[in-house]
Amino acid sequence: MKNKIEIYRREFNMTQQDLAEKVNVSRQTIISLERGRYNPSIMLAYLIAQVFHKNIEQVFIFEEEGDVE
Repeated sequence: MKNKIEIYRREFNMTQQDLAEKVNVSRQTIISLERGRYNPSIMLAYLIAQVFHKNIEQVFIFEEEGDVE
């Protein structure tokens, strides 16, 4: 799953640690999310979207297997 966490985080002038603290996860979790190595729970996705005043679909881009870009 792709996401725009890093883009929005930079727009809000936040470090990975700042975001991690706001959503109560480790900085390593934010790093993994930004790199696409980890898919968040629906609750974590919701919390991250709320921090950026966005809806989940604006932050996380779901791609079905086999989608062609």
